[in-house]
Amino acid sequence: EVFVDTPLAICEARDPKGLYKKARAGELRNFTGIDSVYEAPESAEIHLNGEQLVTNLVQQLLDLLRQNDIIRS
Repeated sequence: EVFVDTPLAICEARDPKGLYKKARAGELRNFTGIDSVYEAPESAEIHLNGEQLVTNLVQQLLDLLRQNDIIRS
């Protein structure tokens, strides 16, 4: 399991479909992080800081996969 730990404000800023805006306006119900509780995983194998650029996160993930011989260089 990969957990990309991203603050709600960043999720909203990166939302190209405007779903968070719709959820805040009451147009979407049971939207995780707005009116439905988000439960972070307790024991993810990989924990990434979602405040970083997406390209950095991808590189970190690829590095971890290579280090663990899951993929080849």
